[in-house]
Amino acid sequence: MKRTLMSAVVLAGALALAGCSGSQEPADHDMSTMAGSESGDGAAHNEADMMFAQMMIPHHEQAVEMADVVLAKNGTNPEIAALATQIKAAQAPEIEQLGQWLDSWGAERTAQEHDGHDAMSGMMTEEDMQALEAATPPESDQLFLEQMIAHHEGAVEMAQTEIEDGSDPAAVEMAQTIVDTQTAEIGTMEDLLASM
Repeated sequence: MKRTLMSAVVLAGALALAGCSGSQEPADHDMSTMAGSESGDGAAHNEADMMFAQMMIPHHEQAVEMADVVLAKNGTNPEIAALATQIKAAQAPEIEQLGQWLDSWGAERTAQEHDGHDAMSGMMTEEDMQALEAATPPESDQLFLEQMIAHHEGAVEMAQTEIEDGSDPAAVEMAQTIVDTQTAEIGTMEDLLASM
């Protein structure tokens, strides 16, 4: 009898607590969303967010470098030069934002995490970069498109991982922007390649 009464009291208490926590859940959710919009708040990010930022920084830096190489060449196809300029304009501010997030999260801004992941992330090798630098239009135009398509595919893959595993809303939002923007640019580059 005492055991039944005790079980009933425990059950009633648990239900009361569940009711209280249930009523607070939307407020808690709103707070995390608000915190995440600022990014960098301790509770908003996880390991996937940090890995995304640490890997995407050197990835974006290489894309900017590739764009600079092709933009420095005389005779680059104007459409490819416009695309390279567009890539730089999109990715340079993202590099800055990713670095700020890492600083606010107390994480190192390091490129070490992408070592060994070149094939997965679409990073160009040193030989690839040297080939792009040595080539002249129209060969360099074609090489840039081929390399940047692979590079973008790697970025999209990394961004999709962040969308699935990340917890910082602003970082996940950036990842979605990367997927949308770079998927569209891949289509543009494939069209340009087909027309060569």
